[in-house]
Amino acid sequence: MHPQTLRKYERLGLVRPARTVGSMRLYSRDEIGRLRFIKRLVDEAGVNLAGVQQLLSVAEAMQRIRPMMRPGALQRDATRRRLVREMDQLAALLGLDDEA
Repeated sequence: MHPQTLRKYERLGLVRPARTVGSMRLYSRDEIGRLRFIKRLVDEAGVNLAGVQQLLSVAEAMQRIRPMMRPGALQRDATRRRLVREMDQLAALLGLDDEA
């Protein structure tokens, strides 16, 4: 990936690489995977960067929700409340919060 592309993605908040003392960017395995995912969305699916931001937000919400859906997790009231909050946020992100 071109360095300018990486800088643009960082500026947009799509990736958050760590920095060395000399300000060199360090990409973790997770960040590299995220960059590959972004590249696939842009190059193969034709998604623009605003769409990529939305899709990444949805993916992050799903990652937070997934552990709450494990067997027995919903037995706890706190988990159920957290799940409702996450689902409300996801619906708002997708523009579904006005639908009944």
